[in-house]
Amino acid sequence: MASETQVKQYLAYWFQLGKKVIVSHTNQALLPRPIFEGNGYSEAFEQCWQTITSPQSGDCFLDGTNETITELLKPEWELVVCSRCTLPIPSRMVGMPPESCPCSDLPSWPNNEVPLPRSAVDNQTQLSQIRDRLVFRLKTGQAEEETLPACPIGEIPLCGCPEAAVPDDANDSLPKEHRPTKPAQGYPNWDRVR
Repeated sequence: MASETQVKQYLAYWFQLGKKVIVSHTNQALLPRPIFEGNGYSEAFEQCWQTITSPQSGDCFLDGTNETITELLKPEWELVVCSRCTLPIPSRMVGMPPESCPCSDLPSWPNNEVPLPRSAVDNQTQLSQIRDRLVFRLKTGQAEEETLPACPIGEIPLCGCPEAAVPDDANDSLPKEHRPTKPAQGYPNWDRVR
């Protein structure tokens, strides 16, 4: 079963690509802008979510899909990765799978030359982790390649992924307030979202 948080994240990914939620009762198309404010969802997104989950709205579904948002919150559905575009799609755990991915009618998708849709980012946490790692390097005099393994996604190891965290034993000589923090969670794993 997909949780409310996971369904919101699913919608946020597709909203970033211009997909709309259709309210069948009024035939209204919803596409909140902006999607994020700070490290969370925007007021427009939250109002859209309230409309989608309101019983007065009737069935609401993402354009290009047949599954209603209400159905996705039921136990027989889960969110998995689309094999074509790597974004989350609904999959029925019991019965027949959905007909297609919402990406099937996007002519320019997948497009590996543009950034992928993302979840909200907590900038303060990310910046604190970068600061802590830089302070550690300055105090120990170690070069970047000595302290951090290569980032698995090929970017600068300041991305905050779990593989880029400094080993615990390397921090023993630093005061506690200057020790790098490990990220709470890595990138979303859509293989088995429950």
